[in-house]
Amino acid sequence: MGITILARMLLLISSVTLISLLALSKCGLSGALDNNGIDEAISHPVRSSLRNEEQHTLLMEQREEENQQEIAKLKAEIKNLKIELFQLKNNAIISDQLMALNTSASVSPQQQQQSASYQLDCTNYIRRQVGNAEILHGMSMNNEYELVPFNHFTFSRVYPIDLGLGKRVVEKPIGYKRKDLLDALNRALESLNKNATLPNHRYTLDDFIEGIYRNEPTTGTQYELYFRTKEMNNKTNSPIPSSSSSHHNDHGTTKIIVMRPFAPLQTIQIERFPKTAEKEIIHIILPLSGRIATFQGFMDKFVKIALKNDRRVQLTVVYFGEDGLSEARQIMKRIVAQKSAYSSNLKLLALNETFSRAKGLRVGAEQIWNEDKSRGKNNKDVLLFMCDVDIVFSAKFLDRCRWNTKPNRKVYYPVVFSLYNPHVVYTLQGKEMPSETDQLVISRDTGFWRDFGYGMTCQYRSDFLKVRGFDEESVGWGYEDVMLYRKYVRSNIKVIRATDPGIFHIWHPKVCSGSQNGQKMSADQYRACIRSRALNEASHPQLGFLAFHDELMLNNQTEINHNSNNNINITNSNNNSSSNNSVYELRSTRRQINSNRQQHVTTKSARAKVSSQTTTRKAT
Repeated sequence: MGITILARMLLLISSVTLISLLALSKCGLSGALDNNGIDEAISHPVRSSLRNEEQHTLLMEQREEENQQEIAKLKAEIKNLKIELFQLKNNAIISDQLMALNTSASVSPQQQQQSASYQLDCTNYIRRQVGNAEILHGMSMNNEYELVPFNHFTFSRVYPIDLGLGKRVVEKPIGYKRKDLLDALNRALESLNKNATLPNHRYTLDDFIEGIYRNEPTTGTQYELYFRTKEMNNKTNSPIPSSSSSHHNDHGTTKIIVMRPFAPLQTIQIERFPKTAEKEIIHIILPLSGRIATFQGFMDKFVKIALKNDRRVQLTVVYFGEDGLSEARQIMKRIVAQKSAYSSNLKLLALNETFSRAKGLRVGAEQIWNEDKSRGKNNKDVLLFMCDVDIVFSAKFLDRCRWNTKPNRKVYYPVVFSLYNPHVVYTLQGKEMPSETDQLVISRDTGFWRDFGYGMTCQYRSDFLKVRGFDEESVGWGYEDVMLYRKYVRSNIKVIRATDPGIFHIWHPKVCSGSQNGQKMSADQYRACIRSRALNEASHPQLGFLAFHDELMLNNQTEINHNSNNNINITNSNNNSSSNNSVYELRSTRRQINSNRQQHVTTKSARAKVSSQTTTRKAT
């Protein structure tokens, strides 16, 4: 019975448990649903607030992006303005290219990138040029001739290093030289005054002391500039005044190095010249008075070099006076008789007047003009070569005469190589006198570049008439060519001035007197003639040998006597030597003495010959 009650109680408990579970399961599901609804109601305001915050963030990001775009646009405009300023100041070569990229106010990003990259390329190139230059560090060189020396300068004086017989050892900086140095000084002042806050702290040109500069052919021009240091008073914050009487070392010195780098090479023009048969005819004008022997030599070389090799030349000789006129005509007639084809290339004009080179060249140019008028060729221009009888030129020079001239554009003024007195160059040194053709050698001992002479020139007749030709008031020797050269320099016509190895000035005695052919020479003419005469004789070492000839001969004689005594002592000390050896040594010593004496006689004769020529010139 107890077991039955226990079973019933377990069954009841199981039933109650099952009913409770069913009830709880049903009520719990609906309660969960009710809780979810409450959660949704609570989380809805949170979600809406989150959505508003996202929208605000998006709006801020949008505005930030717009601001960034505006900043980029302003930076691009600033960059373009800097590029334009850079073009105007430092780089005229690429100005057109960069300005083409920045013509419109609204510059595209691609154009901005191109202009910026171009500027970056230029900056990198300048840095490479500075790095390659021997400016902050030394460079190993093969010999002393590779070194490029500096030129010293102050604000008002330049001491050039490229010295020559015709160059000044000190000069004023004028023209492009002055502009170059002023640009370097202004650039240095900009760098020194970059951080200057007060006007009293700023450097000026008055603070410049001196400088040096040089041109390196591959990298550019280098300047090393020295300024007085601005020493500030700590109490008043003003520069300490310096009196003019103070010692030059009382102030500090500031050195600044400036460089003008060379830009990349640019091809400017390509020009082609015609063949030989189509070359421009050169009309050579030669003023002459007397000097028939020299004229004969000139004509021989003219036929050999010009008429046979070039043929596109015509010679007009303007002869002054009656003395020697018939001989000059006979010389030209003999050339025509040798070959009749030369008759159209030679012409002689006779003027019964006092010699005037300026008038002779003008008459020769006008004679060609009159011929063109008679042939109905009023508009035809001709190429003139104004020449002297002492000049020898090659066929290559005639080509340069054509290459370097153009009507209304450019004229050619070659720097002629002037030969020294051959009696000094060769005879004084004990050498045989070579032929005139073999004397045409360019070296330091045979001649010099006549950089002060402007008589030989190639130019078109239209340009000659445009600048109104020569000043015919100057009679006789010189200075009229300088006046014509100045007219061209002051005009808009380009002057080509260059050394030419194909044209030589033959040495001849030069007479400089106060009057010539009855006309008094001006002071400038006389000084120019004396200067030319002094430079024409010989090189400085050769003139030194002439000046100290007696001392040299005395020194040579002393050495000969000393060597003779030494040989005699050696002969006496060598008792064991054979008599044949002693005789041989004495004979050799005598031969040496005789050879030196013979050299002395030769030198004295050469010196006497030079002295006789000088005496003849003085007498003349």
